[in-house]
Amino acid sequence: MFEITTICTGNICRSPLAEQLIRAGLADLPGTITSAGTRSIVGAVMPEETVTLATRYGVALDVATAHRSRQLTASLLETPDLILGMSREHRRSVVELAPVRLRAAFTLREFARLAADASDGELREAASHHTDPSSKLRAAVAAVAGRRGMAPPALSPEDDDIVDPYRQSQATYERSGRQLVPAVAQVVRVVRLAVAES
Repeated sequence: MFEITTICTGNICRSPLAEQLIRAGLADLPGTITSAGTRSIVGAVMPEETVTLATRYGVALDVATAHRSRQLTASLLETPDLILGMSREHRRSVVELAPVRLRAAFTLREFARLAADASDGELREAASHHTDPSSKLRAAVAAVAGRRGMAPPALSPEDDDIVDPYRQSQATYERSGRQLVPAVAQVVRVVRLAVAES
C-alpha cells in the first residue's frame, strides 16, 4: 500500500478536496489518501461551496459530505510516501513537525510543477528498482524532489500556493478549484507511472 496525505489550515476546503480528487483518480490502486489541518476544528464538515466543487469534479455527494476535519500531528506524518501542503505555510508546518520528511513534503502546485518537468520514463525508471507500491512511490517522489533547483521556478512564490477560499466569494472558491484540479492530475500521473505501470 502507498500513502498520500494532503494538508491545509482547517482541513475543510482545500486539503479534503485534494484528498477526494486524488482518491477518485487512484481508486483502482492499493493506496490510502488522507488529509489534515494545521489549525483544524476537529470534526468540522466541508462548506457547501467546497461540496459543490467536489461534486462538480466527480466526487460522489455522500463522500464529500462525509468528510470530517482532523488535526495534523507529527504521528500522522510518519508514514505517508507523499505529503502535499496546499501552501508554502503548510509545507513549513509539516517540516517543523517532522523534519525528516522534508524530501517527501511539497506544496501541491510545487509538486505538479516539478513533476511536469520529469519525463514518464524517468519516473518509471525510478520506481522500477522497487517491488512494493510504497517504495515505488517514494522512489518516484524522490525523482520529483530531485528536480528542485533544476526545473523552471514558479514565476512568483505565490504560484506554488492554492488560494484559501474559506469565507470568501464564490469566485474565490472557483479560482481555488482551478488551481487545485490540474495539480491533482499531475499527482495522479506520477502515482500511476510509479505504481501501476512499472
